[in-house]
Amino acid sequence: MTITEFISQRELAARIAAMGAEIRRDAGSDTPIHLVCVLKGAFMFLADLIREIGGDVTCDFIVVRSYAGTSTTGQVQMIKDLGHPIDDRYVVIVEDIVDTGLTLAHLQEVFHTRRPSHLKTVCLLSKPSRRKVEVPVDYVGFTIENKFVVGYGLDYGEQFRNLPYIGVVEGMA
Repeated sequence: MTITEFISQRELAARIAAMGAEIRRDAGSDTPIHLVCVLKGAFMFLADLIREIGGDVTCDFIVVRSYAGTSTTGQVQMIKDLGHPIDDRYVVIVEDIVDTGLTLAHLQEVFHTRRPSHLKTVCLLSKPSRRKVEVPVDYVGFTIENKFVVGYGLDYGEQFRNLPYIGVVEGMA
């Protein structure tokens, strides 16, 4: 198995800075923003994004599972729910990658029932060719082809999250 750099650390930083500015501009300079990070893959993205938004920003974390190895199970399982209510808050779901759209569609449905004032979504990577359901994504870092990627929080068997770039895995058995 080989990992080839696909999106550099510099490209990630530039795009995340731009997305942070877009989120703050759209929310307004005085609006408190509450980020909800989907663990584990989005933690590095969240850490950089939250610094780029500026102003009043809080965060919370959820854990969901929908993959077994490299393929989706088609079922979304909530492992850890939010620690705080989101009603009447400006909420932004922070996802690492939107692939089939099943996980994000499920989260958006659940969160809408909790009545935030706004519900937005930001994802670092989007693979539209893999969508099984259409799901709105307000801010997309990079649109990519159907490649298996790791690094910058994304893993393969819990490995490679620590890479400072996004890499493509080649030669998987």
